[in-house]
Amino acid sequence: MEKDHILTERRLADAWAELQSHSDQGNALEADAYRLAFADPEFLLRRETRGIRFQLEMLKPDLDQAEQGIENTIVVFGSARFPSPEDAQIFLQQAQLSGDASALTIAQRQVRNAQFYDQARLFARLVAGHSAHRRPEERLFIATGGGPGIMEAANRGAHEMGALSVGLNIALPHEQYPNPYITPNLSFKFHYFALRKMHFMMRAKALVAFPGGFGTLDELFEVITLVQTKKAKPVPIVLFGTDYWKRLFNTDAMLEEGVISPQDLDLFTYVDDPAAAWDVIRTFYDL
Repeated sequence: MEKDHILTERRLADAWAELQSHSDQGNALEADAYRLAFADPEFLLRRETRGIRFQLEMLKPDLDQAEQGIENTIVVFGSARFPSPEDAQIFLQQAQLSGDASALTIAQRQVRNAQFYDQARLFARLVAGHSAHRRPEERLFIATGGGPGIMEAANRGAHEMGALSVGLNIALPHEQYPNPYITPNLSFKFHYFALRKMHFMMRAKALVAFPGGFGTLDELFEVITLVQTKKAKPVPIVLFGTDYWKRLFNTDAMLEEGVISPQDLDLFTYVDDPAAAWDVIRTFYDL
């Protein structure tokens, strides 16, 4: 008898191939009840299928990252509104030509904050340079929220070193587009903030938070709380920009009121230099 059984052969029909064949034959998908459940967007977007959508948003980025060897990440957060130094100079020149005092004040602030863009880019270059010749399981990859500003800077630094980097974008009313420096097949889009946060933490070996707004604070305090309550293992939490963070985050007042403990201050470290941020992580893991 002819043997045609291959041990690794899949025994179930490939649903995607079946759909593709259906389309290639010029057949439209059947409407409503007769449509295959997973090919029915109206069905998948019902309130009752929300749990399935949660599972899909968990599974798709997880499988894609695992297949590409992304197991250990350093997550970089920060403002989406900080421009690159070159863009900040363009804005400044335009404001000076306009003669608008308000525009000039904003442009001068952008020039000042553009230093953080450059520092995030340089930090990512340090991470990528360290990982370039490491064994796959020892490599660290930059992961960001995938948008502009500090996120773009970190993805850009990794890109400049020829390294893979991850972008976990989110669908917002004012659409946030992925920055051009994310590795294309590691650029993901989420609907649910909760699932996006889960993916940030699943592979994170460190968090570096640059100055930012509500989104940055949301992500930062989520991680601090998880580590404080021992729902997550300790990881280096680096606050980049001492002056900004100490003005914004008054831990002395919190200690005075007894809402945190003195040892909670050990959960994070202030730095002002890309090399210092990288040293915190290297020391923690003895790299």
